[in-house]
Amino acid sequence: MSKDLNQKIYVAGHRGMVGSAIVRNLQAKGFTNIVTRTHSELDLTNQAAVEAFFQTEKPDQVYLAAAKVGGIHANNTFPAEFIYQNLMMEANVIHQAFVSGVKKLLFLGSSCIYPKLAPQPMSESALLTGTLEPTNEPYAIAKIAGIKLCESYNRQYGQTHGIDYRSVMPTNLYGPGDNYHPENSHVIPALIRRFHEAKIHQYPEVVIWGTGKPKREFLYVDDMAAASVFVMDLEKEIYESHSNPMESHINVGYGSDVTIAELAREVANATGYEGGISFDSNKPDGAPRKWMDSSKLHGLGWAPLVELPVGLQSAYQAYLATLKL
Repeated sequence: MSKDLNQKIYVAGHRGMVGSAIVRNLQAKGFTNIVTRTHSELDLTNQAAVEAFFQTEKPDQVYLAAAKVGGIHANNTFPAEFIYQNLMMEANVIHQAFVSGVKKLLFLGSSCIYPKLAPQPMSESALLTGTLEPTNEPYAIAKIAGIKLCESYNRQYGQTHGIDYRSVMPTNLYGPGDNYHPENSHVIPALIRRFHEAKIHQYPEVVIWGTGKPKREFLYVDDMAAASVFVMDLEKEIYESHSNPMESHINVGYGSDVTIAELAREVANATGYEGGISFDSNKPDGAPRKWMDSSKLHGLGWAPLVELPVGLQSAYQAYLATLKL
């Protein structure tokens, strides 16, 4: 990134888990002109409002971390909202960024863009090679559209207008700012909540759905923020040497995965739960493995810093803080 610490940087979605981590990262680096708007201040699905915002603020850079997100239950219940709101936010922000002269933009996608049966680990080249997971297909299609919006503006305006819009695809994220809702949370916040409650109520055992054998990859959210700023900061020649105009997105993963059983034990340790852990093999396991190929990013010189046990301790402290609110 430029050493101009006064350049205006707009972080869309600054109250979300990733957006807030990006703001923390930029502030730690000394950037002083970070622009944010809450949803009540700026509805990103409103084309006229977004146009007015960009024409007034004219940021130098944009991190597009705003999205409507949720678990399987939410995706299945509100598919129209997931595809409409995410498509509108991406289209409005990316287009108005271009119109107002923004040269650099980073779009944050999701690992669900890859086909349900993509070879493991999932590489960037797996995009659009197969059928998506049905439960979150509307959300995934919206995220794919965001990638292709960035690519299309680069292809059409990169040479003439100096446009350089990039996309990063995170693996499963966890950490401060996570969602601990009983029905809509992802696996780590759900386990943190369950083990904490089991400790408080002194339950002798926690039962986990499935066999515990599926493997998943997890990345601490502040590592994701650091990777986002790293990718935004890469020289254009270096970034483009590791991508092509039709496959410009970069995976961001930890680099290794753990079984659900191993994860459960780590969460139990982080929360201080000392009871037993068992697995209900009558419940579904889901995909046997979901693991990102992050060799492209790691080859560019970035690596995560926060190991799972340390990250889980931080995530648990963040959860405890939510209980005091």
